[in-house]
Amino acid sequence: MPPLLFLAICATMVGTAFLSGIFGMAGGLILVGVLLVIMPLPDAMALHAITQMASNGWRALLWRRHIRWRPIGAYAVGCFLALGLWSVFVFVPPTPVALLLLGISPFLVQILPKDFRPDPNSALQAASYGAACMSLMVLTGVAGPLLDRFFLGGGFERREIVATKAACQVLGHLLKLVYFSGLAAAVVDPWLAGAAILASMLGTTLAKRVLEAMSDLQYRVWAGRLITVIALVYVARGGWMLVTTGWEGTP
Repeated sequence: MPPLLFLAICATMVGTAFLSGIFGMAGGLILVGVLLVIMPLPDAMALHAITQMASNGWRALLWRRHIRWRPIGAYAVGCFLALGLWSVFVFVPPTPVALLLLGISPFLVQILPKDFRPDPNSALQAASYGAACMSLMVLTGVAGPLLDRFFLGGGFERREIVATKAACQVLGHLLKLVYFSGLAAAVVDPWLAGAAILASMLGTTLAKRVLEAMSDLQYRVWAGRLITVIALVYVARGGWMLVTTGWEGTP
């Protein structure tokens, strides 16, 4: 890999980890889109999983006192059930489809019945979201926006949302790495993987003070706006690729 591209990827990882460190999401959504442009989908998913495990794991450690453990067990059950199902099919979506699904995923909660309110303390809902998020992990590489909508629907304060979601994301990305490692045409460059881990930890650490300075209201307002903007960009990008290159994403 050319040195300039290596440095550009590392800088992107620091920036996206910083963004995720504040809002608990969005950074991974941006990073996977960048990686899909420069490498094959299975390899991009494997590297993204390593990066996000480091970012979310470090974030969970920094905010460990605010983790709410009750939803995590049920979420894990849903993840394992979904991974078992997708492992039977071993499906890898074309890049345009993955981008479209990336853009659509944040709005999935909004199409639910109006009287439905996401409840992170509900074991049934946590397991259901675990299955849905693991499916999105396999199809798009990320599930943060959907998971964020789930936690924003409850009564958790911003640090509890960030910490608990980070713990859930570590598991999800670990299972994604297991899934895509068997599909990747080449092993992820160990130097790039190591740099990704360090960059993610740096960005996450820098974001801690910013999150502390925000109010819960500011967090919820800006998190919602950020999800919407990024999602619309991916819908536009995926739609354009679909029109110009077809389902496979190649001319």
